[in-house]
Amino acid sequence: MKTKVLIIVFLLTFAFLCVFFVEAYYGYKYPLKYKDVILQEASTNNLDPALVASIINAESRFETMAVSSKGAIGLMQIMPKTADFVAQKIGIKLEQEMLFDPSVNIKIGCYYLNYLSLKFKEKNTLISAYNAGEGVVKSWLKNNEYSTNGVTLIKIPYEQTNIYVRKINHNYNVYKNMF
Repeated sequence: MKTKVLIIVFLLTFAFLCVFFVEAYYGYKYPLKYKDVILQEASTNNLDPALVASIINAESRFETMAVSSKGAIGLMQIMPKTADFVAQKIGIKLEQEMLFDPSVNIKIGCYYLNYLSLKFKEKNTLISAYNAGEGVVKSWLKNNEYSTNGVTLIKIPYEQTNIYVRKINHNYNVYKNMF
């Protein structure tokens, strides 16, 4: 009887530790900071909040002070030129350091993502445009080697963008269960 109790205690402890470590792993690999801001801006811009969180994770791992080697800033890694374009569209006076503010960065990033979504209806094409740029993806869509219908990419010629699209889709499968 004592052996059975010890086995049950061991199994329960083991199960608890497994759940704890799995949750800790997912919390580390898939953080979800600024959920309220993501929900608000995603809703305002007609976006799936899981997609927004997936992009933030891939771009900055939710680090507000992230700056890329190419000069992209903040959570959604927004280029200053893109930020100026969006700020003008939404009527805000933007100083570059404001892009380190999560609310401002997510607002501008979501507006820009919505802007792209109006031009690129297919999800992977949209994600590609966020990564490689609107003009680059438009040129890909005109090339029969990369698109047969001018809407969907059948091949992404930039390996970095191809990896990025796969990463966003993988992240999305996790984040869609968090919203």
